Amino acid sequence: MTDIPRELAEARATIDNIDAALVHILAERFRCTQNVGHIKARYDLPPADPEREKQQVKRLRKLAEESGLDPVFAEKFLHFIVTEVIRHHEDIKQGYKSNSNNCE
Repeated sequence: MTDIPRELAEARATIDNIDAALVHILAERFRCTQNVGHIKARYDLPPADPEREKQQVKRLRKLAEESGLDPVFAEKFLHFIVTEVIRHHEDIKQGYKSNSNNCE
């Protein structure tokens, strides 16, 4: 489909740029949370932190409301990310346990 209005092509190009930025931001966030996972594993802390998660949901919902974004969507998005982060933290912790068992 090549015959689209110029303004549609421009809007799509903007969306493509935003999507690229989101991917880069998410990649950076996951690099940071991987580091957090290693810190938690070294100090034998649990992969999940329900109290922090509650605080983050409250904070993100407020930011969403201030930004004109549906806070329910923002909460769902955060939940999706946190679920994946916890899974990574569990894997990291298991790796630390496996390495410590190999040293005995």
